Amino acid sequence: MLVTAKDMLNKALDENYAVGQFNINNLEWTKAVLETAQELNSPVILGVSEGAAKYMTGFKTVADMVKAMIDSMEITVPVALHLDHGSYEGAQKAIEAGFSSVMFDGSHYKIEENIEKTKEIVNIAHSKGISVEAEVGAIGGEEDGVVGNGEIADPAECKKIADLGIDFLAAGIGNIHGVYPENWKGLDFDALATIQKEVGKLPLVLHGGTGIPNDMIKEAISLGVSKINVNTECQLEFAKETRKYIEAGKDKEGKGFDPRKLLAPGTEGIKKVVKEKMELFGSVNKA
Repeated sequence: MLVTAKDMLNKALDENYAVGQFNINNLEWTKAVLETAQELNSPVILGVSEGAAKYMTGFKTVADMVKAMIDSMEITVPVALHLDHGSYEGAQKAIEAGFSSVMFDGSHYKIEENIEKTKEIVNIAHSKGISVEAEVGAIGGEEDGVVGNGEIADPAECKKIADLGIDFLAAGIGNIHGVYPENWKGLDFDALATIQKEVGKLPLVLHGGTGIPNDMIKEAISLGVSKINVNTECQLEFAKETRKYIEAGKDKEGKGFDPRKLLAPGTEGIKKVVKEKMELFGSVNKA
């Protein structure tokens, strides 16, 4: 059964750990994340970008697949299905399709419009018992064509958005999507502390979790970050393990070309990353 992300993140905030959001791209990805969460008795958030949803033929396909897999795999840990960086229209479609949580990313609008649209999404989602993530200040890097430069969110704007009754907030603190450049300055913990003071007891979200040093991750969690998004790292590991299998000529041995065999090493690679992150974030045995 799908749950909203609200309760699991409030619990994480109270108990000083973070829940991982692992973006899914297909059945193998979903299965790998769910299996690992169940094995480690950890709550988990399955993130789906609008691009990934389109690739999987739409929000309804994704929601139905995830619900069926939770059922058939007998998953008992809390699982939220969350729209990542949703547009105003996308958030409404995901709500209709049966997602249990949505992010409306209005960070590229002027703050007044971000407030107005976020407020509407909160009203629609909350009327159906669905949790909402909002964003202030672009997160660096590129995600579905939206580009940011590792910006720092304005704490006053964070408060305005937080006051709309959102359930968790993504605020830029110098983090970047994708692989971090060599000249990256690191996370701005002063900004994070100021934002946390402004918004009060609200779970904060760290986007672009790939490549942030472990000690920075731990410090961010101690300052109220309760949800950390991981995507690129799983993709890189999947590609690496798949390449290894093919370069070793395994696809030419017996029925090694069978997609179930071909995709198995990459799927194991995803599980390895998810396990490492859950241990780092402190969510093991918190289900």
